[in-house]
Formats: sequence, C-alpha cells, structure tokens
Amino acid sequence: MGALRPTLLPPSPPPLLLLLLLMLGMGCWAREVLVPEGPLYRVTGTAVSISCNVTGYEGPAQQNFEWFLYRPEAPDTALGIVSTKDTQFSYAIFKSRVVAGEVQVQRLQGDAVVLKIARLQAQDAGIYECHTPSTDTRYLGSYSGKVELRVLPDALQVSAAPPGPRGRQAPTSPPRLMVHEGQELALGCLARTSTQKHTHLAVSFGRSVPEAPVGRATLQEVVGIRSDLAVEAGAPYAERLAAGELRLGKEGTDRYRMVVGGAQAGDAGTYHCTAAEWIQDPDGSWAQIAEKRAVLAHVDVQTLSSQLAVTVGPGERRIGPGEPLELLCNVSGALPPAGRHAAYSVGWEMAPAGAPGPGRLVAQLDTEGVGSLGPGYEGRHIAMEKVASRTYRLRLEAARPGDAGTYRCLAKAYVRGSGTRLREAASARSRPLPVHVREEGVVLEAVAWLAGGTVYRGETASLLCNISVRGGPPGLRLAASWWVERPEDGELSSVPAQLVGGVGQDGVAELGVRPGGGPVSVELVGPRSHRLRLHSLGPEDEGVYHCAPSAWVQHADYSWYQAGSARSGPVTVYPYMHALDTLFVPLLVGTGVALVTGATVLGTITCCFMKRLRKR
Repeated sequence: MGALRPTLLPPSPPPLLLLLLLMLGMGCWAREVLVPEGPLYRVTGTAVSISCNVTGYEGPAQQNFEWFLYRPEAPDTALGIVSTKDTQFSYAIFKSRVVAGEVQVQRLQGDAVVLKIARLQAQDAGIYECHTPSTDTRYLGSYSGKVELRVLPDALQVSAAPPGPRGRQAPTSPPRLMVHEGQELALGCLARTSTQKHTHLAVSFGRSVPEAPVGRATLQEVVGIRSDLAVEAGAPYAERLAAGELRLGKEGTDRYRMVVGGAQAGDAGTYHCTAAEWIQDPDGSWAQIAEKRAVLAHVDVQTLSSQLAVTVGPGERRIGPGEPLELLCNVSGALPPAGRHAAYSVGWEMAPAGAPGPGRLVAQLDTEGVGSLGPGYEGRHIAMEKVASRTYRLRLEAARPGDAGTYRCLAKAYVRGSGTRLREAASARSRPLPVHVREEGVVLEAVAWLAGGTVYRGETASLLCNISVRGGPPGLRLAASWWVERPEDGELSSVPAQLVGGVGQDGVAELGVRPGGGPVSVELVGPRSHRLRLHSLGPEDEGVYHCAPSAWVQHADYSWYQAGSARSGPVTVYPYMHALDTLFVPLLVGTGVALVTGATVLGTITCCFMKRLRKR
C-alpha cells in the first residue's frame, strides 16, 4: 500500500460564528405544529375537516394529538374535544358527539391527523387548537397550532323553477312529465344564497332511475355549471353536450335552465337539481360549505316504436289491366307532429304472390315530402301523395298484370339531433294487402325459317318470322326481335344470345350487332310477318337464329306493358361456298404440291451430280 496522504485541517472558526451555527442547528430541529390558515368559514349542518401535522420532533414516529376549542364567549377556557391518546379526553359537551362518531380525529399518518365534525352547530364556532404532547429531549419550538372557525347560518335555497317543465304534466308534486321521443326536455331550477361572505354557486342537473333512492351512488349527473362557471356534462352525456343536443344556461340571477334535445328512451327517470356553495379559504383553495338538492320532475319518455302503427285499405283488390289502382295507408299512434323535432317517411312495397319478404319499393314520400319511384317503375304514371294529416295514397293510373302481388305500407319515424341531422327511431309495416290484376290472355306463336333453304357466301340471307295471336284486347301491338347464338368448336356457345335487330311495337327498328359485321335490315313485310336480312354473308355469320315476338298493350296514360311473348324454333344459317370456289381450292393445292415435288427432285439430282464430280 502507498503512504497515507497527510490531511490538512481548516482553521477554527471564531467563537461568535460557532454560537450562531449552534443556534441555527437547534432551530432546524425545533418542533412545529401546522394547521390551516384561518379564519375558516363553514355552514351549520355541514361537515368540516381541519388538518394538523407536526414536524421537527424527536421521539417515536407516531405522535399523539389533542384538540381543544376556545369559544368566543370564553376565549381563555380550553374545552377538550378529542385526543388520539386518551379516550376519556372529551369534555361533557362533546362526549356524546364523540361517542356517536359525529366528532372524531382520524390519523392520516404517524405525525398527521384530521379533526372531523359531521354536522356543525352554531356553538362550534371558535378557536381550534391542535396540541402535541412533547416527546422531545428539550422543549424547543411550538407544541400547538390554532385556527379560527366561523360558523355561518345556512342561507342556500334550491327549488324547481316555476312554471314547471314544458310538456304534458299531471297535477302532482313533484310533477310527472311526459315527453315524446325526439322532443325537447326542458327543466328549470332556482338556486340562490344570502350568505354575507363572497361565495360561488355550482348547479348541476342529475337523473336517477324511477323509484330508486336518491343518493350520490344512484344519481347520474347530466350537466352542471361549476363554481368557475365552466359547463361540464356527466360521462354518458358528454357527446350530446359537444353536439349541441344538451344545453345549460343561467337566466337572470338565480334561474338555471337545462334543455335536452332529442329525448331518448334512456332519458326517462327522476330529475334533480343540486346546488353547492363554495368559498375560498385563506390559503387560496376552494371548499364546499353547503349543498342542497330538489326534485324537479318524474319524466317519462314515450318512444315512437311503442306508438307507431300502420293500417291499409280498402281491402283485397281485384281489377282488370289498364284500370287505376288506389291504395290508402294510415299512420296512427300518439305521435308528435312532423316538424322541428320529428319527421316521417311513408312508402309502399310490393312482393309477387308467393314471394318471401316485403318485396321491392314501388313509391315513397321522404321526410321532406318529396316523392320518388322504386327501381323498375320509372316512366310510369304513379302518384304517391298525402291526402290527410296521417293518410297517404298510392295511385297507379293503369295497372298491369305484373302489378299483381302483396302490398305493404312502410312508415318510418325519425327524430332530429343537433342541427338537421335525422336519426331513425322506429319503423312499422302494415299487414299484407293482396292485389289481383286480371291477365290479358294473349297467346303468341312464332314460326321462323330461312328463305331459299340454302345460302352462299357473299349473298343475302333472308330470315322470315310469321306470328300468330290468340286473345288480347283491341289495339294489341306486336314487336319482334332477332337473336343469334354462335357455335364454338362445333357446339353452341354458353354466352347468352346476341341481339341482331328487331322492330318495336311502335314500328321503330332497333339494330343490334351482326356477327359478321356487315349491313343488317329488319322490316315488317306483313301485318304479322317480320323479316331479317343479312347482306354480303360471310363465314362469321354462321349460327343458330331465332325470332322472339312480344305483344304490347297501351293504356290511357300512354304507358306500354308487355302482355305476352314467345320464341320461335331455331334457324341454322350456314354460309356455303360456291362450286367454282370448291374447284379453285384443289387447283391451288395441286399446283403447290407439284412445285414442291419438282423442287425436291431437282435438288436431289444436283446433289448426286456434285458428289460424283468431287470423286473425280
């Protein structure tokens, strides 16, 4: 090991400095008892908590505490309240309250306690002293702390604001209020205080489930104004407050009004108004010194789903084709009128006889009263209108056999949220209403053939279709269309038939796509005879063709509907080659073979001659 290094000692301080350091060191270890800065203001009948802790002590970590009261009328007389050490410490005036637990000292930790008085009385005002018996070796510092408590009379008042909440209410106390789903729920509360000190009021509205006991555990806060005038909502209502559906405002000096927009089923219950009075203590913190609660109303929310009902009439209908069809739908129930808070839409659905489900939409009126037709009904003369406050009529000017089926009326109820946002709250369908439309009894038959039986490439193929009709009303119109199926590898393709052309019931020709791409003509060559011509026939036009006639009826509203259809047998079109073409092909083939054979022989002779020439 190396040699130790000598230690240099600092010069000794002067005697006066040593005395000062000794005094400061002793002061750092002096006992100190700390209580809140006073005076404290509290209200009769409420609870108060006064803390006390000790520092700078010697001895055990768990210190004892004794509480005394000096009343204003006897400022020099200490009245023992309670002690952590002696259960018999309390004076007679406090004994019963200590035994009942109304007055108690609660230890927070070894050197800190809190004095709690559950219900303040006027005679509890005075100077409170927290004393700590000494455990120190020397008597240094402070062994008690004092704080003044002033007890104020209860001046807080809370009640339901007159007049009572808006809505239909029964003459009971507290009132019972009935609101419709989607309507506004408005409740008012009066809260005031005449406390002489400067205090702030916090007012909140809460809801409890019907018939439940009211308490902090069962009361769900809806919304409240805090002591700093901030508006906050309970967790289940925060989103509605942010969306503007929940509002709370102060009207005048002591009136508070809560409005819940778009009432929901979960808003039912008993509503309360709670007012809390706050005061600022000398240390800057805020303390609640009073709280009162008043019942405002028992609220029932009548849901739209429980009220919405739909009936239809006039009953089962049997009509002929072309006749008008009228159906009535009545929406009933204890429903709020359409307007600011509620909206309704009504529509008709139709399902063919025997088909499952409600079917497809025929027509409807939306929440703004604008009518629209369902898919497949465009272009028809169909009216959907409101003929009374809750009665709606569907009218088809000219019914068709395809309109036969089961009809149902569908009503939907909406409630308005924030702004113009709509939320569907209920829907109801009527019983099925059968509608029968008599068939026209049209029977069509079609016979098609290829004129001439055989057709060659480059020529024009003429396909004829004769149509026979049995039954049907006067003025029946016929239409015919031509279709082709193309063969692939000797078999008909699985691709659906392709429209080549046709003539409609109004005599207007419609051209499709010809397989060969050449010109096509379709024409009516007789009252019930149609012709398709394929000009400059090519091999691509090969296929199986058929004629598809249809019968059409025009009603008084000028709409057309198909009353019947048929399909002819297949007609095979095979473009043959001419005889000259069949001879020309072998000639070309023979010439080609001869040329190839000659070239082969010539090449062989030349090769042998060259081999012999090399040998020589």
